[in-house]
Amino acid sequence: MLTPEQDQQSINLIRGFAMDAPLHAKSGHQGTAMALAPLAHVLYSRVMRHDPADPHWADRDRFVLSNGHASILQYSMLFLSGYGLELDDIKAFRQWGSATPGHPEVGHTAGVEVTTGPLGQGFANAVGMALAERHLKARFGADVQDHFTFVLAGDGCLMEGVSHEAASLAGHQRLGGLVCVYDDNHITIDGDTALTYSDDVAGRFEAYGWHVEHLGEAGNDLDALEAGLRRAMAVTDRPSLLILRSHIGYPSPDFTDDHSAHGNPFKAENVTRTKAVMGIPDEPFWAPDSLVAAYRAHCADRGRDAHDAWNARFAASAVDRDEWAACWAARGLDGWEDALPTFEQGESIATRVAIEKAFNATLAGVPGLVAGAADLTGNTGTKLAGQQPMTAATPEGRQVYYGIREHGMGSTMVGMALHGGVLPAGGTFFVFLDYMRPPVRLAALSGAKVVFVFTHDSVGVGEDGPTHQPVEHLATLRAIPHLQVIRPADANETSQAWRVAVEHDGPTALVLSRQNLPVCTDGSAVEVGAAVVRDHADPKVVLLATGSEVSVCLEAAAQLEAAGVGARVVSMPSWDRFERQPEDYRDDVLPPWLPVLSVEAATTLGWSAYADASIGIDRFGASAPGPVVLEKLGINVEHVVAAATDLISEE
Repeated sequence: MLTPEQDQQSINLIRGFAMDAPLHAKSGHQGTAMALAPLAHVLYSRVMRHDPADPHWADRDRFVLSNGHASILQYSMLFLSGYGLELDDIKAFRQWGSATPGHPEVGHTAGVEVTTGPLGQGFANAVGMALAERHLKARFGADVQDHFTFVLAGDGCLMEGVSHEAASLAGHQRLGGLVCVYDDNHITIDGDTALTYSDDVAGRFEAYGWHVEHLGEAGNDLDALEAGLRRAMAVTDRPSLLILRSHIGYPSPDFTDDHSAHGNPFKAENVTRTKAVMGIPDEPFWAPDSLVAAYRAHCADRGRDAHDAWNARFAASAVDRDEWAACWAARGLDGWEDALPTFEQGESIATRVAIEKAFNATLAGVPGLVAGAADLTGNTGTKLAGQQPMTAATPEGRQVYYGIREHGMGSTMVGMALHGGVLPAGGTFFVFLDYMRPPVRLAALSGAKVVFVFTHDSVGVGEDGPTHQPVEHLATLRAIPHLQVIRPADANETSQAWRVAVEHDGPTALVLSRQNLPVCTDGSAVEVGAAVVRDHADPKVVLLATGSEVSVCLEAAAQLEAAGVGARVVSMPSWDRFERQPEDYRDDVLPPWLPVLSVEAATTLGWSAYADASIGIDRFGASAPGPVVLEKLGINVEHVVAAATDLISEE
């Protein structure tokens, strides 16, 4: 153990960094980090099982800072614990290229588990991490997977609606192993929470089925904080919420309990007065070498002992090494792709049905796959054959029922993926991307390997009308950097889309049809993003399409040929994969000298990068049978033939 003097010095160092870094950067949030310094110190030095020498150790405890604006708190702990951050990194807080960005970013800073900042997301990610841990414990045994997920959350996290969805799911799942500390500081940017917030938080979480304990004014009592955390860790049949009444900006004589301490860096004179109260030198980034060395040695010893013990247990375990490795890589076993289904030309099958066939055909070969939906399991092709539901009673189950919680589902899946050991796939209707875009964006920003399954992908949904007919959603997905987006033309492209999703090192969005589509390709376009599926010896126009519109273009090309006009048809299931191909391949598929007509049952935004003219739907849909809506809105063979003829004439 560290000595009491070292404990207090460590807390003072954290609080000093919390003031100095935002002052130096002229940007940042010091108040929450100052208040929670003792709690963070207790977690990292006494409670959490973690190894700074190996930030990716599979059985480490996970820490999530949901109120990510307090990032300097986490960076201070990573500096003290020995994760590779040094004083120059702390001084470079919020600067270009630094390892200490404004909000924690996974993959950017060693020891950061998830990318947080948008409030509530980290809380929901933590629920996903706890779900993944319990699932893996049930599958592989507690000897090799048995740890805790700790999350710090503030008023803003619990005000955001995603916290309700995730907390409700966690309570229903009875997720022991999840410990949330609620920083009840009564402050938001606008002022006292009394302006906007009168929830009975304890009652709310008790109603969800959580264990709830008030820690009261224990923010500076290290032993009380540790005892509270350990009591929560002993609760194995439900998640725990510890409510800590903290005081933002403590011990500042100027800004304790003042909302100005949240996001406005203290002035130099405020920092000087606070350091005088703490009894530390009035110098920027005070970090005594002896203290830092002692802290790092302490964390290194604790981490090495825990990690060595785990290594011994793993070596003695009967865990299937190949399965374990495939789960943690979120990939398939050798040769898994040989089981992918193929479909005969002329078959008629919805791509949402085809993805279910692909999932189930490869279930044994992709052992990390866990799939589910937001109350739409059968509708979205995410039903795994013969699999138990993932519940408190059967945590090893691979079928996840998320309930009508799209936002919570997306954020939970991101947490599961970043925990590791699972490959989460989750489905909903495409239009409900509106409810879950934040975790899709954060999955892309984090590189989280999640498969988002979006079905009912166009106005072909039909009678449900414009509220359920996505039109702008493809453009929305394509605008997100580092998100692989695939809209397959048929069942063969869907099967290949699942293959490349498993092989891809990041998130994938599969955009699938409700209605049956004819099998009209061999699926090869998916690998390269776009490929010719019908050609002509002397083409005069290229018909470029995705999804259900590829078969429309094939019919149109046949009619054009009958009229003496050659047309090439290109299926383009993935813009981003196509953009990664060499320029000569792209020019071979879309020759610069040929006019191109794009056809897609969605807004035409973005198609000008590839097409000279576009058929699309730059309006909302309508309530009628799907074929009627498509016909009325111009997604039909006759319109394609006429538009192609006009384009050729113009050229």
